[in-house]
Amino acid sequence: MAITAADVNKLRQQTGAGMMDCKNALVEANGDFEAAIDILRKKGQKVAAKRGENETKEGFVLAQVTGDNSTGIVFALNCETDFVAKNDGYKTLVESLMKVAIDNQPASAEDLLALKYDDKLTVAEKITEQIGVIGEKLEVTGYGILKGGAVVAYNHPGNQLATLVAVNNGTTEAIEAGRQVAMQVAAMNPIALNKDGVDARTIEREIEVGKELAIQEGKPADMAEKIAQGRLAKFFKENTLLSQEFIRDNKLTVEQFLDSTVKGLTVSDFKRTSLS
Repeated sequence: MAITAADVNKLRQQTGAGMMDCKNALVEANGDFEAAIDILRKKGQKVAAKRGENETKEGFVLAQVTGDNSTGIVFALNCETDFVAKNDGYKTLVESLMKVAIDNQPASAEDLLALKYDDKLTVAEKITEQIGVIGEKLEVTGYGILKGGAVVAYNHPGNQLATLVAVNNGTTEAIEAGRQVAMQVAAMNPIALNKDGVDARTIEREIEVGKELAIQEGKPADMAEKIAQGRLAKFFKENTLLSQEFIRDNKLTVEQFLDSTVKGLTVSDFKRTSLS
């Protein structure tokens, strides 16, 4: 049967594939749209298999919250080249995946991939389809979901880094303070909310390093433990969010900034996702 330009354009609108790819798929499928979509998907699977070992160091990171600010999601869709990552169509693809995530609030990247993207494809199948369209390996990485009294999202310019912060107060003033702290998380990359959130292995390593440094500096062995504990306290101050100096006023810690903004305001959790 004759394949019209309108047919090709219709398939292109449905899949995002190139004009020639759509035309060839329709010709091969003898005008059957469902079969043509399957042909394009199989092309994506072939491209995916071929590029399976390729590195995906570029991409687009996005954080977004639900309309009631109760839940936030952050994830990255990685690709191979900066050229693809900066394409408007790629941004649109990420935003469409985020809509599925926000609507369904999956607990993990694996759960997101299993969700229905539309009436015909799962999210995983949609990504496979787009691998065929784009010609690069694509993968969802760094997925995180956060719930709280109010969740704030921050997307760093360039979309290579995004954060979520959950605060215990949903007022406008509290949410704005949360946005400032979300920027702090982006800039300072804390390892935990406070010292209680630092894992025992990290603490043991910092103490051992502190002892060794003290001994190398000529301090008596019986003082090394005390010196190491002092260095550990400094480590907590520099690397846990609530104890860090607030980047917009280093006379305050983040904890003090929050409490001075709204009495009792604090952060219950945070997420940070980046390409590097």
